[in-house]
Amino acid sequence: MSAAAAQLDHRLGFQTLSDEATVDQLPVEGALPPWLSGSLLRTGPARFEVGADHLRHWFDGYAMLHRFTIADGGVSYGNRFLDSRSYRRARETGRIAMGEFATDPCRSLYRRVQSLFSAPDLTDNGNVNISRVGERFVAMTETPMPVQFDPRTLDSAGVAYTAPGQISTAHPHADHDDAMLNYAAKLGPRSSYRFFRVDPSTATPTVIASLPVKQPSYMHSFGLTERWFVLAEFPFVVNPLSLALSGRPYIENYRWKPELGTRFTLVDRKSGESISGFRTDACFAFHHINSYERDGEVVVDLCAFEDARIIEDLYLERLRAGTPLAQAVPTRFRLSLADRTVTREPLAAGGLELPRINYRRCNGRPYRYAWGNDTGAGGWLEKIARIDTETGESTAWSQPGCYPGEPVFVAEPGAEAEDDGVLLSVVLDARAESSVLLVLDAATLEPLARAVVPHVIPLGFHGQFARA
Repeated sequence: MSAAAAQLDHRLGFQTLSDEATVDQLPVEGALPPWLSGSLLRTGPARFEVGADHLRHWFDGYAMLHRFTIADGGVSYGNRFLDSRSYRRARETGRIAMGEFATDPCRSLYRRVQSLFSAPDLTDNGNVNISRVGERFVAMTETPMPVQFDPRTLDSAGVAYTAPGQISTAHPHADHDDAMLNYAAKLGPRSSYRFFRVDPSTATPTVIASLPVKQPSYMHSFGLTERWFVLAEFPFVVNPLSLALSGRPYIENYRWKPELGTRFTLVDRKSGESISGFRTDACFAFHHINSYERDGEVVVDLCAFEDARIIEDLYLERLRAGTPLAQAVPTRFRLSLADRTVTREPLAAGGLELPRINYRRCNGRPYRYAWGNDTGAGGWLEKIARIDTETGESTAWSQPGCYPGEPVFVAEPGAEAEDDGVLLSVVLDARAESSVLLVLDAATLEPLARAVVPHVIPLGFHGQFARA
């Protein structure tokens, strides 16, 4: 047993998984709801070494796809590395060949400049999230080239489209016709933020709006209401030229400038016209929870950190040493359209990260419930939390030695209540040295079933449920 395994805690989740498997029937404890049928598709980092080279950050690991298919009360499982160009080059050369989030191979000045301004030289290591464009499933990271894959076999099928910029998000939204809505940053002498729409039938991106910016902010996600795109610019910013000229990995070129404050911009989804001037105290966030319009305000809910230290917390050296994480607090920002003032208040007691809502019913509209992960006594994400945004009440599921991932909400067909459904979470059971698919009642957080995987799935980020 490795030293990490002997610790029997979350650090087991930061070891490389090399095995690819297909299991027709996982052992299931408890009973799955008879209406639950479909596949939970997830991506996340699974390989952290290439020959003698070591990736440096959790966000750098080479992507592996995971599929849990639920049918007739049983669960099958498969996992496969995403056959991205970045992973192929690493496998073929035996070294890290393309720059990742916080790892950059030794390259000449020419190659660094080329990688910034040429999409083929950017990584396509889709280890952050799974999304869908029409009938296409894609694995995404924060570069502009999502990789398409087959949801049954997990075979990769190349880049699905190229976004209009060098930096994008892995948290797109769905439009009413299943088109994808997303944001990208176009970097150069005249940089800009761009919102774009990807046609569901042709996977062709079209720019809806473009906003000039001198020092782009690091923005992992964005908000959406029925009328507005919502940009939250945190004071963690970059000089675009430094990305090409500094010789440092991508994220290490950003600087924390709290004097800039946190700035919000609203962009009309139809006309592309924008409203700015909303400003409040400095904070940082990876994830928007939800946004909506109410009584002359735009409500923006975020998982907010005090500053950008969380990015430092997620370097592998610190994670493997058990360094406690900074805690994200679910926070509401109310933007007044009349006078551009911003009011800030906590949504609930405790923390919340990797948030999910009843998306199809509530995204861009008023909502009551959100689910996510919260830190525990060990300083890692040890709980599945449920918050009530109306009462501020927070409840949680936890179990000793277990470290749950993002809880994906699946509504029961025909449900009337917003929280009528289940949560699906891939949980690291450190004591058993394996992972499980955990199924909870979304309203009560009572366990319904768990399916045991024959290996440890490295801790990852996001996924989506595709109904049968």
